[in-house]
Amino acid sequence: MQDKMQNKMKKLLHWVNGIKLRYKLAIIYSLFCFLPVMLLFLLSFLQMRSIIGDKEKMNLQSYLQQSVSSMDRTLDGYNSLSDYIAFDRTLAEVFSMEYGTPYEQYEQLTQKVDPILRSSSYFHGGMQRITIYTDNGMVKHDTTVAPVSEIEETDWYQKTLEHPGINWFVNYQEKTLFSARKLAFSGAREGVNILYMDVDYQKLFTPYAETLISECGLYITDQEGKLVFEESRFSGKNQNYDLTYSEFLEQRDRGSTDYTILCEQSNTTGWTVWLYQPVGLAGEAMRPIVVMAGVTILICIFAAVLAYFITSGMVSGRIERLTCLMQEVQEGSMDMQVGSDDRDEIGMLYRGFGSMMKRIRTLINEVYLGKITQKEAELKALQAQINPHFLYNTLSLINWKALAAGEEDISRMTLAMSTFYRTALNRGRNVLQVEAELSNTRAYLEIQSMLHDGDFDYEIEVQPEILQCESLNLILQPLVENAIHHGIEEKTDGRGKISVRGWKEDNCVWFMVEDNGVGMEQKVADKILTMESKGYGVRNVDERIRLCYGEKYAMKVESVVGKGTKMTIHFPAKQLVDIQKSQSS
Repeated sequence: MQDKMQNKMKKLLHWVNGIKLRYKLAIIYSLFCFLPVMLLFLLSFLQMRSIIGDKEKMNLQSYLQQSVSSMDRTLDGYNSLSDYIAFDRTLAEVFSMEYGTPYEQYEQLTQKVDPILRSSSYFHGGMQRITIYTDNGMVKHDTTVAPVSEIEETDWYQKTLEHPGINWFVNYQEKTLFSARKLAFSGAREGVNILYMDVDYQKLFTPYAETLISECGLYITDQEGKLVFEESRFSGKNQNYDLTYSEFLEQRDRGSTDYTILCEQSNTTGWTVWLYQPVGLAGEAMRPIVVMAGVTILICIFAAVLAYFITSGMVSGRIERLTCLMQEVQEGSMDMQVGSDDRDEIGMLYRGFGSMMKRIRTLINEVYLGKITQKEAELKALQAQINPHFLYNTLSLINWKALAAGEEDISRMTLAMSTFYRTALNRGRNVLQVEAELSNTRAYLEIQSMLHDGDFDYEIEVQPEILQCESLNLILQPLVENAIHHGIEEKTDGRGKISVRGWKEDNCVWFMVEDNGVGMEQKVADKILTMESKGYGVRNVDERIRLCYGEKYAMKVESVVGKGTKMTIHFPAKQLVDIQKSQSS
């Protein structure tokens, strides 16, 4: 991380060094007179926009809460009336009596039931009808009493029986609203008694239509998301902001930033009241502030441009030449010779810049050549640890003995080891064909599969067109080894699998080694290629590729806990024959 920060700082310094001195001075003057004013107005604008936006949202939320509270108070009044009727002893007595003649029943209904239900409707505005449906044998009486058979086929009747308490039902198309509940009169005969209360739909929702804030839309939905009520109020020029219910649902579900959408739930019915307002219309109050800020910014820009022209006339030819040299350095030219015989401050800049360039070239050569030498020495030291001829002869003898004894597994492992070490040593060379590198990897996987009793699967899939391309020696085996030891061996559930894939893309050879092991957190994976990692094999592969081909060919490590790890490398696609010819020439 520290190296990345240093590289970014160097790039920034190179960019700054590439700007002409006249522009630097002009920028400094402009910033001192322009930036503070612009920042002040920008902060004021953002603060004002935030305050106005929050206030607008608070107003909408306050309106929404008040309207829902008003609706709940009205519905609570109807619910209280329903409770009053449900627990009325007089009604319980009437519906529990045995009647000898229809006249006795008629007398009880007219003298007791009608006054209670009709007075309740009278004293509660918006109540259109109260009816008790019963199956105790009573005949229909006006609008107050009716047999249950009239409602048995309705959907709301079944829901009322299944859900005790007060149930509210609404039909948006027919604009009807009513509550229903099952009555359990104390002492009444066993049977079904349903209290039906029909409420004026328009009267309940009229306050929304009358008090809705301008340039807003409103929807009320029940627990199942069905539409209960809708209203919108947009002026003529803003009618295109009005949303149909399906358009509103789309905006709501995708978290639209074009509309401010608020909601409040009714505690009485469980309905949800949705209020939406276009964000652009909500910021109308910001238009004067935007105009003022724009004018101020234009004035500051004019002042900065004026300062630029004044300062640009103060530069000299020597400064121009020095800045051109810096620009060349920024573009990658590091071989220039810079010097000056002048003894003034500008001459000192020339000499200092020339000395700096010499030092940079020296350090680059020392570090680059030193790293390449170090890596080649490390690889050759590793290869030199094994006597190739002795090893091959020994493995050949073991293979012959195994075949003679009928031990095919031992023979197969011996052949795999012979293939692995033959390609790994590669006669001391650091470069080989992709086909040989894949042969080495396949042999290593075969050996590991036998060592692990075949506990994991592996596959190697490569495009034929890359088989003759150049590859550094031993760049896949450390990645496969890391996948086995840190991914597959620690996996406790399921069967492990390692995939090696190779392809050609953008004139580069690409390899990916992937496992389905235990994985790791991405922040841990990012440290594998740094000095903080305890392992060396994977980091060595990354360093060798970057040293031989450049920093842009760095390895990429991706990992997810519980899913596995994926390592990807790539390098230029070059035919090994072409490279050998160019080296010999």
